[in-house]
Amino acid sequence: MKSFSYLSAPDVGTALRTIADGEDVKFLAGGTNLVDLMREGIEHPATLVDITRLPLTGIEELPDGTIRVGALVSNSRLAADPLIRTRYPVLAKAILLGASAQLRNMATVGGNLLQRTRCMYFYDEASACNKRAPGSGCDAIGGFSRGSAVLGTSEHCIATHPSDMAVALVMLDAVVEVESVRGSRRIPVADFHQLPGDTPHIETVLAPDELITAVELPPVPVAAHSRYRKVRDRASYAFALVSVAAALAVEDGRITEVRLALGGVATKPWRARIAEELLLGAEATDENFARAAAAELAPALPQSDNAFKIDLAQRTVVAVLRTLNAERSAS
Repeated sequence: MKSFSYLSAPDVGTALRTIADGEDVKFLAGGTNLVDLMREGIEHPATLVDITRLPLTGIEELPDGTIRVGALVSNSRLAADPLIRTRYPVLAKAILLGASAQLRNMATVGGNLLQRTRCMYFYDEASACNKRAPGSGCDAIGGFSRGSAVLGTSEHCIATHPSDMAVALVMLDAVVEVESVRGSRRIPVADFHQLPGDTPHIETVLAPDELITAVELPPVPVAAHSRYRKVRDRASYAFALVSVAAALAVEDGRITEVRLALGGVATKPWRARIAEELLLGAEATDENFARAAAAELAPALPQSDNAFKIDLAQRTVVAVLRTLNAERSAS
């Protein structure tokens, strides 16, 4: 590991000035991804700014019903919070299905949004990877790609985004608050991560000198009846082959509101807008669920060994919506 300088920031202003004035500076929170990347020689910052002492650990309800979550709230604490469990069960479940209990205790909300892909070629310095070394190529294309993306890919990258939490946040229309010495701004989570295009190493719209300070969850009444389902190779500590975050409202047999997001199949947390549009106002039937899921996956571009994800994603969408509809009928 390359040697580096270390600073424990006493306040937000110090943290922002340090990263604005320095070169190759990174913020350190839980370290569950960054430290691994440094050990592997993928990330090699000259300076680490420890932000764990900053006052960004609150979970509060704002006057309009929005829930504001500090960027340093741990994943475990967020999943256990009564407001989150009641109003956004999809988010609590998504978090609990990610990583291990030990990692969730350390991982933070802001860090989860910034975690990088677990593509094996990204971690293998002997392989070509445009995320790790821009312009070197992508050995995943035509290589071992079972875990790779089928949506949002490009000729330069097919790496899957790994977050479970972010899939639920996209479904909930969450907003990311960021700050720098230049000021603050708010970014919808749906716009926070970028498709690879021809610059797959640029993964988010976050500027190098910006710090995530909070995530806001708007009031979403339908989210009280929501689910997250994760399909993976083993029951714990595994990344999704396919995941689905969904919420559904039905009146007189017709869908009055629906929200869908997919994980494990795309290069960023994927809001299923095509499926949502087809389902809104339609009868809540398996046939319509399947038709909408097929339309969402129609643009998919699979590799030789991950084409199964298309059918698996469609079946998972149908299964989750069927379950939500049955629960509505029974209530």
